[in-house]
Amino acid sequence: MSIEVVNESGIAIDEAQIVSVARYALDAMKVNPAAELAITAVALDAMEELHVRWMDEPGPTDVMAFPMDSLAEDGRRPDAPDLGPALLGDVVLCPAFARDQARKAGHTLADELHLLTVHGVLHLLGYDHLEPEDEREMFALQNRLLVRWREDRAQAHARDAQRRSDDRLMGTVGFEDEPGR
Repeated sequence: MSIEVVNESGIAIDEAQIVSVARYALDAMKVNPAAELAITAVALDAMEELHVRWMDEPGPTDVMAFPMDSLAEDGRRPDAPDLGPALLGDVVLCPAFARDQARKAGHTLADELHLLTVHGVLHLLGYDHLEPEDEREMFALQNRLLVRWREDRAQAHARDAQRRSDDRLMGTVGFEDEPGR
């Protein structure tokens, strides 16, 4: 799966973690591994321009998703069975806007960007939250994906820490691998 992140926002973001959470969501939704996704982080003024132009809404927003027209016209969600490789579209994040939301929500900017990335990916896959029932479905799925991604990350960190500890212990007792093996 090809996921490209471009940061034009002027705010430092962990691009690797953005890719990780996007890839996790796409894999969990069984999107074809040959699919492509672009994620761009922009400044407030750029997001405001997009928001006004495409949504006819004033001011900036936190995330926007631009699915490829061919997928939307086909009427099939990109996570539908038997859909081949596709250019899913673009997710646009606004870290400056997200930073304020994160403060209000009591969590980090990184947490907010992870949530917004999954939210944007779900929009690309055809999910929406205009109707209360659709909102419940989308937000529940979004939360499940985030919880599972965080759990998987924590387990991977624990395994890595255990491996490093084991390697140090084995080296201390003289059982470390020989160079070149």
